[in-house]
Amino acid sequence: MSENSELIEIIRARLAALNPIILEIQDESHLHAGHEGAKGGAGHFRVHIVASCFAGLTPVARHRLVYHHLQDLLPYPIHALALDAQAPSPDNAK
Repeated sequence: MSENSELIEIIRARLAALNPIILEIQDESHLHAGHEGAKGGAGHFRVHIVASCFAGLTPVARHRLVYHHLQDLLPYPIHALALDAQAPSPDNAK
């Protein structure tokens, strides 16, 4: 289990406001050991989210919407966030 599992649950709860169809969160902090941001204990995360609210939005607008829900967690305890934010499509259906 990730040492950031509590933070993952906070991220999950915050992004639930977007009513995601798919929400996958991975802690990639271990890949950044020794990195300047990781030294202070801040985490690196990868988020894959599919939500209807992203339909018609540009990728930048999708990212802004996600960051809006997480803004007080950046840059600490979240140092880096890799986002894959998509609208529902046949390609990403469960």
